[in-house]
Amino acid sequence: MAEKDLKRKFALWIRPSLLEEVDSLYQKDNCASRSEFMEKALQFYIGYLTCNHAQDYLADVIPSTVKGIMDETANRMGRLLFKMAVEQAVTENILAAVCSVDQQDLTRLRGECVEEIRKTNGMISFDKALSWQRDG
Repeated sequence: MAEKDLKRKFALWIRPSLLEEVDSLYQKDNCASRSEFMEKALQFYIGYLTCNHAQDYLADVIPSTVKGIMDETANRMGRLLFKMAVEQAVTENILAAVCSVDQQDLTRLRGECVEEIRKTNGMISFDKALSWQRDG
């Protein structure tokens, strides 16, 4: 890394209200610190001011913005899937405790469920499962 590209610490005078906004937003932008957030904001503003080379600037800004959005969405989906898996495990353990199903019936049911999910493209409801169990 070139000498001029090393980060340096310096005093910054900033209004408390603006600093509060930075504190409330930097993590939402997937930044690890205030400094990273402010550095990104300065780079954005410098790009805005020097937009004579707008295509080059936008070519850098758009992918990083989309990546940030996608990363946050992936994190949110991962947390939701984890919560759903925990609830599913609780439900399965409760059912296993109160139901008496032998291994052969369980294997047959699993195969039928795989086929049903394939046919419905993953769309199955409790109502459908209940009527399927009662009618089948």
